[in-house]
Amino acid sequence: MIELTLYHRPGCHLCDDMRDALLAVQATLDFQLRDIDIDDAPDLRARYGVRIPVLCLGEQEICHFQLNPVALREALEGG
Repeated sequence: MIELTLYHRPGCHLCDDMRDALLAVQATLDFQLRDIDIDDAPDLRARYGVRIPVLCLGEQEICHFQLNPVALREALEGG
């Protein structure tokens, strides 16, 4: 199963919105979701800062700020 990573921080409404959107499509697009709080890792906090949430497949950034369903589907299909 494909694992996506959602880089986020607590209290971020955009992060909550993206997580909710991902959970809503998870049943139709087969993937696991891993949440990582960027505030727990100084290198991630430096990399992403306020440019969160960020959704990644491995090292590939799929989208940030808002879920992009087209980019998500393309990433999951290997495109």
